[in-house]
Amino acid sequence: MLIAPLTPYLTFDGTCREAMTFYQQCLGGDLQIQTVAGTPAAEHMPAEAHNSVLHAILTNGNLVLMASDAGTQQITKGNMVSLSVNCQSAEEIAALFQQFSEGGVVTMPLQDTFWGATFGMLTDRFGIDWMFNYDKPAAQ
Repeated sequence: MLIAPLTPYLTFDGTCREAMTFYQQCLGGDLQIQTVAGTPAAEHMPAEAHNSVLHAILTNGNLVLMASDAGTQQITKGNMVSLSVNCQSAEEIAALFQQFSEGGVVTMPLQDTFWGATFGMLTDRFGIDWMFNYDKPAAQ
């Protein structure tokens, strides 16, 4: 089974835009930032959180670094980094999610998302946070 490279996903306590802009200055590349405002996530968040970063991605060649602001999650040094796996099929994401969740804690079950993917999060039995994403093919 060939799996895409792991992508670090950083979580910040309101400083995501500043941090990712700094990392772009250091590493170069293209930085894309999406705020909570204007997305379905805004319906579930207080108005003061609408300018928070929902998702940021910095790319430069093979470098991919993703990040977001935590929202309501309490940030500590141990939970600021997750590993993200971008799966290539519905079968792959289901199998990997099931395997990694054994003995762990599912924090967000696999579900369809507004960005057109199947996505889920868990903490494995060793305390490592994982994100699994499968971008579904666009409807023809």
